[in-house]
Amino acid sequence: MADQAHEPASPSAHPDQTVGNGTFMERNAGKPDRFPAQGVPVITGINRIGLWSLYIKEVRRFLKVQTQTVWAPAVTTLLFLVIFTVALGRGGREVLGVQFASFVAPGLIAMAMMQNGFANSSFSLLSGKIQGTIIDLLMPPLSEGELMAGIVAAAMTRAVLVGCTVAIAMSLYPGVSLAMAEPWAVLWFALMGAAMLSLLGLVASIWAEKFDHNAAVTNFVIAPLSMLSGTFYVIDNLGGVFQMISRLNPFFYVISGFRYGFLGRSDIGDSNAVMIAAAGLLGFNLLLAAIAYRLLKSGWKIRS
Repeated sequence: MADQAHEPASPSAHPDQTVGNGTFMERNAGKPDRFPAQGVPVITGINRIGLWSLYIKEVRRFLKVQTQTVWAPAVTTLLFLVIFTVALGRGGREVLGVQFASFVAPGLIAMAMMQNGFANSSFSLLSGKIQGTIIDLLMPPLSEGELMAGIVAAAMTRAVLVGCTVAIAMSLYPGVSLAMAEPWAVLWFALMGAAMLSLLGLVASIWAEKFDHNAAVTNFVIAPLSMLSGTFYVIDNLGGVFQMISRLNPFFYVISGFRYGFLGRSDIGDSNAVMIAAAGLLGFNLLLAAIAYRLLKSGWKIRS
């Protein structure tokens, strides 16, 4: 018993107890800590893995119901084309020097892309707030910018997929020509339109508290701006006041610029006016991104 009383302390003793040639703290003095101090970030720069994971999650979410999110919009938009060409496009009617079907097709493609970009991004945060699963987006080590980028990028992906599907369907319709005169304009205005509505959808989902609020934005803001953006007509046919109102509608520049990429002409104006519209949309999207970022940063209607 006396020998046992003088045995050295076991390695599992308290860190401040003597172990070997000194205490645990003394033996590890000067060595890097196993864990960083509180408040010191572990992930610096961009969390690429987290951002990619969020993007893939959002993409897989809408691809699981792709019949509703990708193929159904193509069918609906094709019905618009059939109805308007049958009702207004017979008898060789031309608009901007081309057949009416070729005139209206690019506008319908752009409209479908924008509406579906809004639908995707406006659902992400809102569904989490209503179902109580928004913590799954707020708890991971993602900054506000990374959260915004992942949601918006996924919404733009859906918009592009819908646009490609609609374009393929319309290219098979008699009288429609989708030959591109200015490919850069097709790509630029498609991406700018998708980004604009994706950002607007994110802002709407932050503001909305229930699906009725989101539906109100869709029915009373997005749908009217889409329909009154020159998709089915040129604004030269409108009166002076209504032309001015149309030129204040950002949807008009997306659709007319996208149409310019196919036809080489639009009701925006000449090529210089189209370039100015392209730069203006970029500036407008940067403003929307700044607003969405500040709302996410403040936690308004999210953390409460």
